[in-house]
Amino acid sequence: MKKTGKLLAVFLTVFILTGTIAEAADTKEDAPVDMTATGIVLTDAEREGKTAEEIYALEAANEETATQNAYNMAISSNGLTGWPQGPATYGEAAIVMEAESGAILYAKNIDGKGYPASITKVLTALIALENGGLNDKITITQSCIDFLEYGDAHIGMTTGEEITLNDALHALLLASANEVAYAIGDNTGEGYEWFINQMNARAKELGALNSNFVNTNGLNDENHYTTARDMALITRELYTKHEEFKTISQTLQYTIPPTNLQPESRIFQQKHKMFYESNEYYYPYVTAGKTGYTEQAMNTLVTCADDGNMKLICVVLKTHGRNVYTDTKALLEYGFANFHKVNVKENEKSKDFKEIDSNSYVVLPESVTFADLKPEIITESSQAKTGIVNYSYEGNTLGSANVTFSQAYLKKNAPQVEVKETKKTTEKGISLPTWVKWLAIGVVVVFFLLFLWFCFALYVRKKRKEQRKKRQKRRRRRR
Repeated sequence: MKKTGKLLAVFLTVFILTGTIAEAADTKEDAPVDMTATGIVLTDAEREGKTAEEIYALEAANEETATQNAYNMAISSNGLTGWPQGPATYGEAAIVMEAESGAILYAKNIDGKGYPASITKVLTALIALENGGLNDKITITQSCIDFLEYGDAHIGMTTGEEITLNDALHALLLASANEVAYAIGDNTGEGYEWFINQMNARAKELGALNSNFVNTNGLNDENHYTTARDMALITRELYTKHEEFKTISQTLQYTIPPTNLQPESRIFQQKHKMFYESNEYYYPYVTAGKTGYTEQAMNTLVTCADDGNMKLICVVLKTHGRNVYTDTKALLEYGFANFHKVNVKENEKSKDFKEIDSNSYVVLPESVTFADLKPEIITESSQAKTGIVNYSYEGNTLGSANVTFSQAYLKKNAPQVEVKETKKTTEKGISLPTWVKWLAIGVVVVFFLLFLWFCFALYVRKKRKEQRKKRQKRRRRRR
């Protein structure tokens, strides 16, 4: 009995340890880095007793160290087997996503929490376009202006002014006007609070699960944060579903005509430098984007590019120094140079699918084949005749396809129908009612327990007999 107990304990221990080891093996080594927890600017306590020159020197030293640390951060995608090695960047997070397939080509701390700054306005534009019309009236209220502080981007709107949503979106995406961002939320749908709730709900629907937004402009708040992956997913929806994003982004200069309260026009320019041919950061494939900067967020940037073959989305967060454009260009060139589309229908050999969307594709490097990918079927129910197949490589998403299932697949995955027991005689014998079977099982269990009790009783009886013999021997010796 004791040996059996010990063996059972050993078995359970091995089982538990095996599960723990397997769980640990599934955990990624490169855990997300929280970018909101570090800062370059000294706190008031750190500044106390120091001269301006000393403070400047300390902040410069902090920045130099942080810049180098950012450059040395691990690039997750470089750890994929046979994957093209992507460039190091001076940002603490970066992602390159193929817009139409959702394939992730480059990943560096893409789930790390960071402050978005004004790239928040990409989501603001998405909610506005999904819930409003370009000719809708946007009225500037006092609330749209009261929160502004010195240095915040704006275009000088005043209380009571009225513009169209089209004008407001140009001011939002080109000039990054913060009072206009507030006005868009205030005038769209059911008001500002409703708009913020929509921003968060819509983000979750798109798969942006690690973000939280508390305003429409991106001005710093510790409860207003996102990740590189989340911003890429949000940008993807705006970029692929709303042509207005590209149209506005490619407008290098825009004029808001005189309003009901302002007799003069307002003129402003696109702030994203990669659009200008005369600029050193010009990149010919750029088609849309949004800039961002606050002291806490540092440089953030969303850039969309199209080389005629692939459409890429690049998001960089918390970029140190003046590297936000050079990093973005390097990442986009890495994507265009190392990856290509592979049609799913032409390569999928599974007999589970009757039809496959002919326009669906995955994005692969030369060193990875379609056969290397892991498919995952997503359906609404086990009886659904259509579904989606997601393809991944070592846990990295590379595309998906809409499919219609074959009869063989539907039959194989059909829910099992419970067959009622009957008393009909078959070739194999008589099929008994369920209660009879349970009664038989109960009888067997009772007899088994009785057998164990009988064995135990025999064992006890034997022990007692042995003890009596020992006592009798001791008595004889005493005599």
